[in-house]
Amino acid sequence: MPARDFLRLHWPAITISVTAAAIACAALLMLRSMPPHRIVMATGPEGDAYYEVGGRYRAALARENVEVQLAATAGSVDNLALLRDPHSQASVALIEGGIPGAADSAGLESLGTLFYEPLWWFQKREVQAEGVDALRGRRISIGPQGSGTRALSLEIIKRARMEGLFSEVLALAPREAADKLLAGKLDAAFIMTSWESPVVQQLLADERLAPAGFPHADAFVALFPFLTKVVVPRGVLDMANERPPADVVLIATRASLVVRSDLHPALQYLLLNAAARIHSGPNIFHRANAFPAAQAVDIPLSDEAVRFYKSGLPFLHDYFPFWMAALIGKLFILLIPILGLLYPMTRLLPRLYDWVMRSKILRMYGELRFLEDEMTGAGKAGRDPRGMIAQLDRLSEQANRLRVPVAYASMLYMLRNHIDLVREDLKKTAGSAAEGAVARSE
Repeated sequence: MPARDFLRLHWPAITISVTAAAIACAALLMLRSMPPHRIVMATGPEGDAYYEVGGRYRAALARENVEVQLAATAGSVDNLALLRDPHSQASVALIEGGIPGAADSAGLESLGTLFYEPLWWFQKREVQAEGVDALRGRRISIGPQGSGTRALSLEIIKRARMEGLFSEVLALAPREAADKLLAGKLDAAFIMTSWESPVVQQLLADERLAPAGFPHADAFVALFPFLTKVVVPRGVLDMANERPPADVVLIATRASLVVRSDLHPALQYLLLNAAARIHSGPNIFHRANAFPAAQAVDIPLSDEAVRFYKSGLPFLHDYFPFWMAALIGKLFILLIPILGLLYPMTRLLPRLYDWVMRSKILRMYGELRFLEDEMTGAGKAGRDPRGMIAQLDRLSEQANRLRVPVAYASMLYMLRNHIDLVREDLKKTAGSAAEGAVARSE
C-alpha cells in the first residue's frame, strides 16, 4: 500500500502513536533529571564546628534517603575553591562571609546565612595589655592556609598596621591552636567559629585563658560591611564568679550555605528545610528563628531560596518524599502543555475525522451530480449515453472499494443506491433515444 494511502487510512492511530511517543520521550528525559541520592558537602577540619554542622546535615538528609558525604578541608577558602573546581564532586559548602574571591559568584548560589561566626581572640590571662599592645612580641596563631580565620586575620593585621609586630605567626588549625594555648606554647590565637564550637567552649572554660575584645570593633564593621559586632555578655559563663568580668566585644561574619547553581532544586529545598530545623534555635548572639536568613553576603540567593523564605516548602513536599515530590512537580510541568494541546485536539479531532469521512463520500456525490447534469443535457448535445454509463460504472467501482467505519456505512449505501438510480435513468434515456432514432429511420 502506498505511503500516502496508508497515512490517509490510519492517520488517527498514527496521531495517537506519535503523541504517546512524545510523552514517553519527555518522561524519559524527566526521569534522567531526577535528583541524585548522594551529595558531597565541603565543611572544615574534623572536630571543627563546620564539620559538626555538616554531620547534622548528614543526619537530617539521611531521613530522606540522601547520603551526604563530608569533605574535610582547611576552611572556607578551600571550600570555595572546591565548589569552583569542575572536577570536584563537592556541590554544597559552608562558607564564611567576606573571604577573598567570594564576590566572583559565577556558577554559585547561596541558600542564606546560618549563624554568626565571631573572630575569637584568646590569650593568656596574665597578659594585662589590651588591643595591639597585648600582641606585641607575642607568639600567635592566625589559622591555617585555606581558612577563613587566616583570611580575615591577615586583613585585620594589615588594616591595623600590625605587620612585624609579633615574634612568630603560626598557621594552626583550631584544635591544634587550642592545645598549644592550653599547654602554654602559644600566647594568643585567633579562631573564627561559632559559639557552639567545642574548641571555643573548652577555651572559655579554662581559667588560664581569657577572651579579648576588639577595641575598634565599630571601625572594623564600618570598613568591612560583611562584619557585625557581637558581644559576649559579662558573667554569661559564670555569673557567680563574674566570668567574663566585663562585656567582650567581638567582630563576626555570618556563615552561608552555598551550592553550585546546577544542584537539583529538590536537594536545595531539602537543605533549606534542614537548615530551618538545625539553625532556628537561639544562642547568646541572636534570638530564636533569626536564622537561617535570606541574606546574601557575597553570593546571591538561589531562586529556590527566595521562594522558600517567602512561602516555605512547595506544598508537594508536605505530603510526599522529596524524590516523589520532584517527580510529581515535573509531571505537572509536563502535563500542563500536553493537556493544553490535548483538550482542543479532543474537540477538534472528532469533527475533523467526521469531515474527512464525509468528504470521501460527498466527493463522489459531486461527481454523480455532475453526471446527472450531463445526462439532462445529453439529448440536446447529441452525446452518446454509453460514455456516461462507463463513467458511472467507474464511480460505482470506486464506491465499492471505499472502506469507511460502520457509522458512515449508511451514507455509502445511499451513494450506491443513488448511482444505481442514475444508471437506470441513464439507461432509460438511452433506450428512448434509440427508439426515437429507429422511428426516424422508418
